[in-house]
Amino acid sequence: MERLQAAIEKARRERDAGDPARQTPAAASVAAAPPPPRDDAAWDALARISFDRRVLRRNRVVTFDGGPEAGPYDMLRTKLLQRAKEHGWRRIAITSPDSHSGKTTTAANLAFSLARRRDMRTLVLDLDLRRRALGRMLGQRVVHTMADVLEGRVRFEEHGCRYEENLAFGLNGAAVRNPAEVLQSRRTAEVLDEIDAALSPDIVLVDLPPMMATDDSFGFLRNVDCALILAGAEKTGLDLIDVAERQVAELTNVMGIVLNKSRYTDGAYGYEQGYY
Repeated sequence: MERLQAAIEKARRERDAGDPARQTPAAASVAAAPPPPRDDAAWDALARISFDRRVLRRNRVVTFDGGPEAGPYDMLRTKLLQRAKEHGWRRIAITSPDSHSGKTTTAANLAFSLARRRDMRTLVLDLDLRRRALGRMLGQRVVHTMADVLEGRVRFEEHGCRYEENLAFGLNGAAVRNPAEVLQSRRTAEVLDEIDAALSPDIVLVDLPPMMATDDSFGFLRNVDCALILAGAEKTGLDLIDVAERQVAELTNVMGIVLNKSRYTDGAYGYEQGYY
């Protein structure tokens, strides 16, 4: 882990040294302003959903009830919130250099970890429009897609769903045929602002496609404040991580890089189950 981080830092310094004019993107604070006063009616209009714990556990969603297994995600949640508060970030994309790095699993686990913070509201949007992975992982079926919402065919209040009082989802009922065009459109940015204004979430998590798979994320990342990059341990090469970080940094802020699926923690960050 330390060797990986050191290598990433070295590559970042060399890249920045070769380009002194490199600056934080102008679009880095899309939603940095505090959320407007909440309208509970907008949340109340969302359909209420429930979850089958067996489905969640089968799909490696371990944060629903908290406890020792949720510890690593809870720590990631807290670090995420600290960074977000420090920089005034609210819209946070979750992406990865390549597929199978666990970004959707991380998004789902962060959602329930954040939901256990009863004093804040979280909105999770599945904008990996080429599949319905998040809905399948959560055991939920919806009629429409987020593309229907972003293109104005369905209002989010009619499509979105919520769990209890402080966690809302925008899921996909099917794959979308033209996701890049949807995500790159001006209308998408406008609809996101409308959803933000109506629901006033404290944090918006956006599950995006892998950077190397399509151009979907490239056309969308300017609509978020920052991005968290998930890399698969023993799978995602350092060169891919470096390229993905550079591409994200050209469009928005890099919140951090998470090494996922690691079998070796060396006792780092307090992942000591005996403590519980």
